[in-house]
Amino acid sequence: MHDDQSVPAQQSQPSPAPDGVLRRELNLRDAVLVGLGAMLGAGVFAAFAPAARAAGAGLLLALAAAAVVAYCNATSSAALAAAHPQAGGSYLYGRRQLGPLWGFLAGWGFVIGKTASCAAMALTAGAYAWPDHPRPVAVVAAAALTAVNYLGVTRTAALNRLLVAVTLAVLGFVVVTCLAGDRGAVSSLTDATSLDAYGVLQAAGLLFFAFAGYARLATLGEEVRDPERTIPRAVPLALGIVVAVYALVAVGLLLVLSPAGLAASTAPLRDAVAATGHEDWAVLVRVGAVTASLGVLLSAMAGVGRTTLAMARDRELPVALAAVHPRFGVPHRAELTLGAVVVVIVSVSDVRGAIGFSSLGVLVYYAVANASAWTLRTRSAVRRPVAALGLVGCVVLAAALPFTSVVSGIGVLACGLLLRAVVRARRADAGPRRGRG
Repeated sequence: MHDDQSVPAQQSQPSPAPDGVLRRELNLRDAVLVGLGAMLGAGVFAAFAPAARAAGAGLLLALAAAAVVAYCNATSSAALAAAHPQAGGSYLYGRRQLGPLWGFLAGWGFVIGKTASCAAMALTAGAYAWPDHPRPVAVVAAAALTAVNYLGVTRTAALNRLLVAVTLAVLGFVVVTCLAGDRGAVSSLTDATSLDAYGVLQAAGLLFFAFAGYARLATLGEEVRDPERTIPRAVPLALGIVVAVYALVAVGLLLVLSPAGLAASTAPLRDAVAATGHEDWAVLVRVGAVTASLGVLLSAMAGVGRTTLAMARDRELPVALAAVHPRFGVPHRAELTLGAVVVVIVSVSDVRGAIGFSSLGVLVYYAVANASAWTLRTRSAVRRPVAALGLVGCVVLAAALPFTSVVSGIGVLACGLLLRAVVRARRADAGPRRGRG
């Protein structure tokens, strides 16, 4: 019997990991909190307004559709993480279950999508913390959280606990304020006269951005204790909590602002609190937005770093990025490279359009995960139907995203595949020449 779940990770000094291997330091509580920190982020503060513009009164239906796809993806990811408890997530699963090309497609989609998401989260934190000067705050946030990840996953989990606690407290305040204050008609939740199927699907794709993060546990699979038991328990627990929180927030926003008011808002949670007569307390929403953005940025940077590590180990990315720090047990070169890229992006670019781009990359990532789960040898009677539903859901939501996001995302994915083909051809050509030499 394992008692790891009851022992905090930081109470004892972990033994040094072998060279090139990450330490298993996360217990069940830490893993769930990593998942919550990845999902309960800036998406809940930003995604509901554009989703309402697309779906109108069908917002709750869109949320349900996004949750179903997320559940299928989570189930497939949990099964794969238990079967392959190493760092890399769907890159590793696709490579082992489908072949190197599919693994690269998943890994490349994750890296480019989540790098854009990291920049968006840093800028979101900056915009709420210092609206007149968001970029300096974003640069500081990206640099500081790079340092946190560099010092080891135990510190990442500890900071995650604090960020998740603050975010949940603020969201709880918003929900209670909305449900207890002056509310609009309940018809805001049930009016189906103007539902548009495409609008609901597009809203689901946008809301999926707020869910994306549960498979962050899979990218930490090499650092979770007893992964065969911990990961399948942690993923649905974290996802279930987030679905419940998002549903309560959506109901509160629709009741207070109405679908039209929600669609027109640039800061819906803050506006909803102000509309109930508690405008002085709206500053709490700003605090929550900052902490939530930092929580997503923290966990996303950890996930991207470890996917980069796995790809570099297989020479799909420069092998120098596969180095693991001998003291801190983290992929330090990958972490530093990611941090530098994010700092550059937030310094010179406006990444408001990165949400759609990031969603496309993440949906490609999960599509590969579901296809990989289909090939698992398992006795479960529902595994394959769930994987099939998740795969179809990912494709449909990706196709329903804004046209520019779909085109730009496919273009970058294609560029990555083309460069990979060129590099592999050169390596194949260099091999015979070395043999002749």
